[in-house]
Amino acid sequence: METMTKSLIDKCFSKVVWIPAEPNQQETEPTATLPQPPAEEQAGPGTRSLLLRRLTPKVVLKVMILFGALLAFARPAPAQDWKLVEDFRGHWKFKLGDNELWADPKYDDGKWDEIFVPANWEDEGYPGYDGYAWYRKHFTVSSDIKDKPAYIHIGYVDDVSEVYLNGHFVCFTGSLPPNYITAYNVEEKFPIPMEYINFSGDNLLAVRVYDDQGYGGINKGKPGIFIQEDYLSPDVDIAGTWKLKVGDDDDWAKPSFDDSRWKEVRVPADWETQGHKDYDGVGWYRIEFTYPAAYRGQDMVLLVGRIDDVDETYLNGERVGRTGGRRVRGDEYQKLRAYAVPADVINAGGKNVLAVRVYDNFLNGGIYDGPIGFVTRDHYRKWARKHAQHNDNSWDFFDIFR
Repeated sequence: METMTKSLIDKCFSKVVWIPAEPNQQETEPTATLPQPPAEEQAGPGTRSLLLRRLTPKVVLKVMILFGALLAFARPAPAQDWKLVEDFRGHWKFKLGDNELWADPKYDDGKWDEIFVPANWEDEGYPGYDGYAWYRKHFTVSSDIKDKPAYIHIGYVDDVSEVYLNGHFVCFTGSLPPNYITAYNVEEKFPIPMEYINFSGDNLLAVRVYDDQGYGGINKGKPGIFIQEDYLSPDVDIAGTWKLKVGDDDDWAKPSFDDSRWKEVRVPADWETQGHKDYDGVGWYRIEFTYPAAYRGQDMVLLVGRIDDVDETYLNGERVGRTGGRRVRGDEYQKLRAYAVPADVINAGGKNVLAVRVYDNFLNGGIYDGPIGFVTRDHYRKWARKHAQHNDNSWDFFDIFR
């Protein structure tokens, strides 16, 4: 517990500084600042905290309070209705050790052991083992899920995991050493990127696991492929290939900005799985799309999915919504971004540019879950009555940096 607490505190406080009060002004609470990425677009590790060197009773109390608050950053999914279409419970291939080649679907795992999932690996013949191990699951899937909101559920992994689908890094929980952070209490699931699925043959799910102490492995939950039955399907879907750049520049909201050199990424997906591992800070997403003329003049709602943590969203250069406050509270990532869009902001029948400014404070970051697109106001209203949520946008995180 002490190791986990210290790593959480160190990572959090490496992103927080004191802002000195101006003369004749009362000093305020610490305020988060945006880390500036270097030219190669990678974030530094941050300054290590020395908080645990003097554990006075007062400090211990503060640490306990802080640790409780930091647990809010673990990413449990909002309550949803799931329909199982492919059950992964049962025997998986398993091997102790660590080798990135084991993520490759072409790798021959015929001589690997078999292990039951979900279960503690200590109870499956590996007592006392702490360290790295890999799981591999071969499966086939019907093309019936192609146009449905399909997710792969891994379950709960003790302590840290990285997930690869047919060799592609698609999901993770926690943080591997040396910046170890456990995620044993986080249920791991992710939207299936259909472009990675082989609908005519074998598929491979590979899970890299690190266990620090105690029990280890994929030990709880219901692993499998599920359809989200209460999904708000967009009338105009713009999920897929977007552009992403870490850093921050107000010009990136302008539709005329040239983003041709930006990195292409999948949306939705954590940006850590797409070349920005361990990055906490600001990044911008952009997409150019054609809006159907059939929806001309209709009242629409823009859906930007769920974002970790804070966002500010621009359509054709106009800010149409934001979620998050001056200080990241830790629950923003759970909120579905749904923003009413005035009809005169959309270029019906022509090209449009959507730009989303994101600030990630801790661990997972980016537009990580759908839906992504536009729905009619009536469509959204019917869904929202069953899934009431409230976005408190009274404070704008990004205003303090203008």
